[in-house]
Amino acid sequence: MTTVQLGRLCWNAMDNPHAPETAETAAGPASGAPGAVTSGATAPELNAQLGALLGQIADGDRDAFADFYRLTSRRVFGMARRVLVDLELSEDATQEVFLQVWQGAASFNAAAGSPLAWLMTIAHRRAVDKVRSAQAATDREARYGADSQEIDHDSVSDEVGSRLDAEAVVRCLETLTETQQESVRLAYYGGLSYREVAEKLNSALPTIKSRIRDGLIRLKTCLEVS
Repeated sequence: MTTVQLGRLCWNAMDNPHAPETAETAAGPASGAPGAVTSGATAPELNAQLGALLGQIADGDRDAFADFYRLTSRRVFGMARRVLVDLELSEDATQEVFLQVWQGAASFNAAAGSPLAWLMTIAHRRAVDKVRSAQAATDREARYGADSQEIDHDSVSDEVGSRLDAEAVVRCLETLTETQQESVRLAYYGGLSYREVAEKLNSALPTIKSRIRDGLIRLKTCLEVS
């Protein structure tokens, strides 16, 4: 299958990763399908489903790939959006992640970690690579502008503003308590649901929800001041 065909499989045969969730997509594979997982599935149940699908994807099963995409695309897109901010770049990164899943499903090693952790690692690396690529392009443009002494001040301002925004987020995260930082990072950089964060930190779900909510309020206030 070509890259173009895979791209169409991601975006035409399936819903966009940031589209509103429907009852059908929330449930994943059709009810009654082998190993079907609902939105209320625990992390171990979800990982078991994803592991089975990866084995089928490695054999070239397009239906399994579609199911895998439906179960995980919003998480991947959420990770990309948090790192890249830009909608189109986030969509591109999401598609590239799933192309890599199709091409490299056979490389998944269950002994090294869960399917979801493997996927989110790919997503984070892909998003960071795009940030670095964009930064490299910005640096080249800056050098060219300096050499030609013809600087587009609006473009430079936009790029500097983007970098300052990213630095502000990192700086403001440091103002949170240690437990708030840990919870917010797992939810918004690790792509975990509140329930999964609670399980990972061995804390009550209401406690985690409150911790993340308070952390985000403090983060928002800090960013507004910055």
